[in-house]
Order: sequence, then structure tokens, then C-alpha cells
Amino acid sequence: MKKTAIIYITDNGHRLAQRLETFSSDIEIVKFAPGLVADLWGRYEAFVFIMASGIVVRTIAQLMKNKKTDPAIVVLDEAGKFSVSLLSGHLGGANELANNIARFLGGEAVITTASDVNGLVSIDLWAGDNGLVIEEWGLVPRTGARLVNNGGLTVYSEIDIVLPAEYHKVFDPGSADVLVTNKKRLISDDRGNGQLYVRPKNLILGIGCNKGASTEEIEHAVQHTLEEHNLAFLSIGSLATIDMKADEPGLVAFAKKHQIEMKTYSPLELNGVQGVSKSEAAFKATGAVAVAEPAALLAARADALLVPKQKRGNVTVAVAEKNSERGKIFIVGIGPGSEKHITPAARDAIRKSDIIVGYGTYLELIQNLIHDKEVVSTGMTQEVDRCRKAVDFAAAGRTVAVISSGDPGVYAMAGLVFEILRQGSGGKGQGSREKKDTSLRIPHSAFRIPEVEVVPGISALNACASRLGAPLMHDFASISLSDRLTPWPMIEKRLEAAASADFVIVLYNPRSKGRAGHMSKARELILRYRLPETPVGIVKGAMRDHETVIVTDLGNMRDDDIDMQTTVIIGNSKTFRWNNLMITPRGYEIQEGKKVRG
Repeated sequence: MKKTAIIYITDNGHRLAQRLETFSSDIEIVKFAPGLVADLWGRYEAFVFIMASGIVVRTIAQLMKNKKTDPAIVVLDEAGKFSVSLLSGHLGGANELANNIARFLGGEAVITTASDVNGLVSIDLWAGDNGLVIEEWGLVPRTGARLVNNGGLTVYSEIDIVLPAEYHKVFDPGSADVLVTNKKRLISDDRGNGQLYVRPKNLILGIGCNKGASTEEIEHAVQHTLEEHNLAFLSIGSLATIDMKADEPGLVAFAKKHQIEMKTYSPLELNGVQGVSKSEAAFKATGAVAVAEPAALLAARADALLVPKQKRGNVTVAVAEKNSERGKIFIVGIGPGSEKHITPAARDAIRKSDIIVGYGTYLELIQNLIHDKEVVSTGMTQEVDRCRKAVDFAAAGRTVAVISSGDPGVYAMAGLVFEILRQGSGGKGQGSREKKDTSLRIPHSAFRIPEVEVVPGISALNACASRLGAPLMHDFASISLSDRLTPWPMIEKRLEAAASADFVIVLYNPRSKGRAGHMSKARELILRYRLPETPVGIVKGAMRDHETVIVTDLGNMRDDDIDMQTTVIIGNSKTFRWNNLMITPRGYEIQEGKKVRG
């Protein structure tokens, strides 16, 4: 199922919807009909209506439930001039979607939420971006009004978090509008009237239980333990136990009911934790000297427990607070896509990561490596969004793998991650004389520079060259023909420079539906400097199941053999064809069977 439904009425609306198909691969286009939206409601995260707003309001009025579950609703006029965020602007992402569509169409976004109009960071969006959970949604409108009326909010926080400029940190809980804490209550109810509690998901439950322990008994034990120690249930980030309890029905049902991540550890791992209370009964039953306490410590990466084990009937509960250590980003190149061409270092980085972020097509190539991971998949043109999400996860202490095909430092994600990190840390964008690119800013995020490791992969030019023989034995230039980020006149300038200097030329992104003529233009330009007989290699889907390899020449190459999955390598004046391969001499001379440097 696609993420976004675009619903139109007229032919003009349909044409605009088709334009938006290139905006994202996660779009489904549907013609409006009575009762249709009711059938689709709940199946899509967002709806874009190309029609009058009155029709939309009457259509969705009976379907809306609450701001936490309603989908994003954006309304467009048929000319694409105005992109109106109508419903679920913050939590549903309608404001962001409306802005992105307006930028794509060259139109204007219409945003009416007060905080956005006044250039302020709304509390619900800020909380969501930072992995925080709002406890009492009924207090959000009042808190939002304080933000708009006062131009800011006062925040008391027990975690290390960077606040937006208009959020002012205070050290007295009683003077705060917003309390960020895993404590159930910090002050008495009479003093805390109207204060908004926002919960960090930093409590880790260690749970041991007898076979057959019911969901209700586990839930009662957890709630009683947390209440007794003034801890908030909404701050539970995950639960941990021994691996033999991974399929325990009551425990699994409890985790599923409350959408809590469940981690398991072997007896060997649990027995390696020092300073826990040991149990002979647990050792006899499981081979582990303890379960709840060491499991909580392992999952939290902590040295001490917040709550030592509490035994209630068939259930034992311990609590640890997650170590707020700096997160990490692996920027991973998976090569051409075949698992046998993924390096051991790349496999190791993926294994160590909590979250995998990438373009859906690339993630499909490594399903066997990520089936047990949290996966964030986005469309082809959503590179900035992918990197923002990865940086935000890492800033919250998570370990993230950003997946690129080929090598991540060659026309891929590494540079963009560093650009976003630089801007998030207060650095300037792509040059001190240029305007700061606000599209690359991390929106309302707590920012802590994570550790970053770039894990190289086999690039497309390496993979394709290997299929063609040895075309890159001498100097070569790599040029992308995509003008989505680089103006075409600049691309032409680079092509001419490379062609006139007799470089072997590697062409990335040579042809797509939106720029079908770019490859022909490049070929004509290069022919000014190269003979028609110059060897050309065309490799599509290198080292994948659908791979095709064509060796031809500059005069006879055909555009219909080329698409976005194709890399084209054009030889220099010395490159020759032999045995249906391309070879570019390095400059050695071969005499009497001996190789002598020329």
C-alpha cells in the first residue's frame, strides 16, 4: 500500500496528479467518487485532494477522530498554485507535505497553525521530533496558547536536550510550562496545575517471569513497580528478558499491547553482567544466574539500576535508565546490490545498527540483513528527508545505518549527512558566501553531533568497469547527467572539459523519463572531440539479476539501451575493443614478453 493517496475529480486535476507522481514513489492516484474516501481512510498516511476545499471538508467531516490518528490532509487547486495544509498539520505531517509539494510545483504553501505563522516551534512537533511522548493531550492547546501569547515556553528537563531558541530552560519544576521527565510527578497537583508532562522513552524494563504468566499479571507487576518508585509508564522505551522467553505468550502480548520493543539476551550474555542479585532458582530454570536485573542493564547500556528487582507473584521486574550516550551513524555502501558483493565491514555496520534508513529499492536488495531491524524507507527523491531522520535518530542516542548503493561517497548519501550535521551544529552550509540552504536544516531537533563512520562499497563505476574489461586503466572523469541538483550548462561545461582533455568519461544518471534527451546532447558534445569509432560500454544493473552489458562505439550507441540504472563509459583516444571488451592502455610497452614502464 502506498503512503499517500492523491484524489482528483477533473481531467486537469488528473494531469496535476500525474505531475506529482514524480514527486514520490509512494503515491497512489485515485479518482474521486462518493464513499471512496471513507473506504480509503485509515489505509493511507496522507491524502492530497485536487479540488475545492468545501468538497474536502464535507467529505472528511464524519471521518475525523483525533489529531493523534487522523491522516495528513492537503488540498491543491487544479493549477497547483496553492498547497493548503487542512488537517493534522503537525503530528500528521500535513504542514511539511504542503510545503514540499509547493516547492515541487513552484507554488505557495498555505499554513494556518498559529505557531508556524508566528515562526515558533510547536510543542507537539518538537516532542515528536525528539522522541518524546506527550502525556495529557488535553493540555496541548493551552500550552500552545502560552507559546504564541508569550513568544516562548519555560522548560524543565531531566535529560540532556537542546531546546529551540524560544524554549527557555529553568531549574525549578514549579516555574516550568513543560516538564521533561520520567518521574510520574515532580510537584504536587495544586502547584502543577496546567503543566504539561512530556515523557522521554528512557526507562528499560528487565522482566523475568514463570511460564504461563498472564499479560494481566505482567502488566500489574510493571505498573505497581513504576508507581511505587514514582516512574511514568509512558517513559518505557523497551523491555528486556532472556532469549528463551522471546515467545512467552503473556510477555509478547504485553509488549504488543503497549507497542514496547522487546530485546532478548542469552544466558551467557546475562551471566557476564556484574553486580546483580543472583538466584539459584533462575539458574536452575534458565542457566542464567539472574534475568531481570542484567537484562535491564544490558538493554540500557547502564552501570547501575534505577529500581532493583521487584518480585510480584510469577513476575520479576527491574528498571534501568537508558544511558544517553552519543549516537552513531554508519553511512554504508552496499555495492551493486548482490549480497556477495557487500563487504564484511558493511555487514558488520548493518548488524550493529538499531535503525536502517534508505531508499526502498536499495533496502529490498538486503532484506536478509535487515529483517529484524527498525527500517525507515523513503522515496527516490527524498534524500534530505532520509538524512534528517538518520541524524535525528543518532542525536537521540540511536545507532543508525544510512544505506547507499555503490559507494556512499560517490553521488550518494555521505556528503549530505555531513552537510546536515554541519548546519545542525551551527556551521554554515555549502560555502560562506552562499545563502544558507534552509531545506537542509534539522527541524526542531535536539542536536548532539553523533559519531559518523563511512563504510565504503563497490561503486557503480568499479562494478561496470569490471564487466567491460579494463576501461579505467588511465585517467578518467566521472560526470552525472542529472540536472536536478546541478544546472545543465555546468554539466555541459564539465563534459566539454573532460572530452577535450581526452579523459575516459564515466556517465552516471544518463537518461530518465524527465530528461530523455540529456544522453544525446552529451554524445553530440563528446563527438566534437572523439572519433565515432571510440569504444563505449553500456552497463545496466551491474552484478544484479537483470544485468545487461553492451559494448559499442560512440557513433552507433543507442539511447533506448540506457536508463537511470545504467552507467555509460566512453573510452579515450587510446581505448580499444578486443574480444567484446574495452581496454584503455596504461602506457606500458610490452617487449619480448616483458613489461617495461613507458
